[in-house]
Amino acid sequence: MAFGLDDVDRLARERAASPYRAPDNRIPAVLANLTHDAYRQIRYRDEESVWHRTKLPFELQFLHPGMGYDRRIRINIVSADGVHPVPFRAEDFDYGDSGVSPEAVAGIGFAGLRVNYPVDGDGRYREVLAFHGASFFRALGRGQRHGLSARGLAADTGELSGEEFPQFTEFWIEWPRAQDHVLTIHALLDSPRMTGAYRFRLTPGETTETLVSARLHFRDGVAKLGVAPLTSMHYYGESQPRPPRAVHDHRPEVHDSDGLSIHAGDEWIWRPLTNPRRLFITAFGVNALRGFGLMQRDRSFGHYEDLDQRHDLKPSAWIEPRGDWGRGRVELVAIPTPDETNDNIVAFWVPEQAPRASDTLSFDYSLKWQMQQQTRPPLAQVVQTRFDRSVDEDDPGLRFHIDFEGPPLAALGDDAQPVAGTWIGEGGKLLDQRLQRNEVTGGWRLSLTVHRDDEARPLEMRAILRDGERTLSETWAFALPPGGGR
Repeated sequence: MAFGLDDVDRLARERAASPYRAPDNRIPAVLANLTHDAYRQIRYRDEESVWHRTKLPFELQFLHPGMGYDRRIRINIVSADGVHPVPFRAEDFDYGDSGVSPEAVAGIGFAGLRVNYPVDGDGRYREVLAFHGASFFRALGRGQRHGLSARGLAADTGELSGEEFPQFTEFWIEWPRAQDHVLTIHALLDSPRMTGAYRFRLTPGETTETLVSARLHFRDGVAKLGVAPLTSMHYYGESQPRPPRAVHDHRPEVHDSDGLSIHAGDEWIWRPLTNPRRLFITAFGVNALRGFGLMQRDRSFGHYEDLDQRHDLKPSAWIEPRGDWGRGRVELVAIPTPDETNDNIVAFWVPEQAPRASDTLSFDYSLKWQMQQQTRPPLAQVVQTRFDRSVDEDDPGLRFHIDFEGPPLAALGDDAQPVAGTWIGEGGKLLDQRLQRNEVTGGWRLSLTVHRDDEARPLEMRAILRDGERTLSETWAFALPPGGGR
């Protein structure tokens, strides 16, 4: 039986032509009141995994409702003889010490799904893709640990009107052949103002890739549509002082991503992440988007010293449009967080024209979950940003130290004198700058002394290295939040 994106798109169109009907997300109190540790006790039995007793390269497991995961989804398997709904069976789960009785949750339904694959090359199946909660999903490549997530769509993130969270309500997983190492998953998205048909083509590997096709239909207008959203955590790093609660934390840095990378036309931009004191939104206007991602560039364990979380093994996520997305902007939303338990960073693409009622939009893109083989500019890149305050009481300036490294700098002769092009935005003034070779790394360090007029206002800064007319580095684009961050 043929089944594909067009079939899901037909359902999305039909759904968009009707008023939105909110799903019944009520679950028994025994599930709703579970603690995080108790919820983790509920696991799908490995021996009940779909395709477990076959020679197929993939296995499927399903996730149980509980705690905050109260949205139920429908799951179907698509095979040569048709589309088959997957029934919920409590006996497929091990409830451990969760305190949940299988009899009390009969027929409750699924909260998500997980795809397993022997991605590490040792024959053991482990998670390479999971959908869990609203339209959130995450994938892993070889040797990677859970870190940032992606979403199907974002709507009005950071707006005063409040954010809308579209939900994947139904999935169709195509039965793979024994020789297939690509798994195709279709999903239907629904929310008060939009519906969508999605296709995910998963290719696990050292870099796991998900090819995403989205067809969107709007019941009503959306002020800010966030396409290909990425969500991550940045508690603190070298680019800002530690928050008061972490002064005695033994870990030098705590983050799943350390910067936003943007490839816009011929320019590469690097925005170091910060944990602001209050909501902080910045944007980069782009005429021709070639890619963007939330990246974890720092891979040194000694910079984290966390044996449990292993932030040095968290994936970066790189979005690459397939086709022309037109004009728009990459927006970065930083939300203050008092600890590391919250994903407080969101990045997405915003089309120049906001969608209106009855509009239809399509987006296709590649999403790569990277670690060792990261997407990098062909230029020297920023490897760290540090800043401190001047010790001179008569000069309350901020001093920034930006380290650039990469082949274009290493290839410079001993007598080379690259030049830094520096721009300080409104509300600030450049007092001094110094560019010197870093004899330890072979790169160059740019040191800036900046006066800030008003700490209650944000301050934008940019810097780039050149050798004559030749661009040597990506653009360092730092934004100092109001109050200077936590």
